[in-house]
Amino acid sequence: MSRRGRKAALTAHVTASVGWLGAVAAFLALALAGLLSEDDRTARSACVALEVVGWFVVVPLCFASLLTGVVCAVGSTWGLARHYWVVVKLVITALATAVLLAHMQPVESLADAAASAAWSGEHLRALRVQLAAQSAAALVVLLAATALSVFKPQGRTRHGHRKAAEQRTRPIPARPPRQPSY
Repeated sequence: MSRRGRKAALTAHVTASVGWLGAVAAFLALALAGLLSEDDRTARSACVALEVVGWFVVVPLCFASLLTGVVCAVGSTWGLARHYWVVVKLVITALATAVLLAHMQPVESLADAAASAAWSGEHLRALRVQLAAQSAAALVVLLAATALSVFKPQGRTRHGHRKAAEQRTRPIPARPPRQPSY
């Protein structure tokens, strides 16, 4: 990948990842509003909004982060499986994506219940607590993935050691002589 392509992919990845982090923070705020609000309309509205924010913001940014992360890794010297921090970050992102998709079914159930006429202030309280706790946990997981990206702990995988050895033993091609400029 060209240098410009790598920078574009990295920009897309950072944008999607930061967006995902912010969207999860917004989701957590809505989950807490749905859980803690004394006003029934606010609680109901927050619970309905969880579904919208989840499907139209959190899920797309999650997939964008995963896809652009793979593109960045494959298109750079970091590689997809050369360094442990990249592998760990990929596993975290893939697991977070799977958990998110499983998490959306209870979100839909809560939103449907909040939109129904039968809603009461204590309706599905355990589910609202669960969604707030899971959102907080997701925020911690995304912050850990962010820290991995910033600190890039040392350590190559076996594949990374093998690739590095291949690059050291590969002869460097000679540069063609420079042409004089007139």
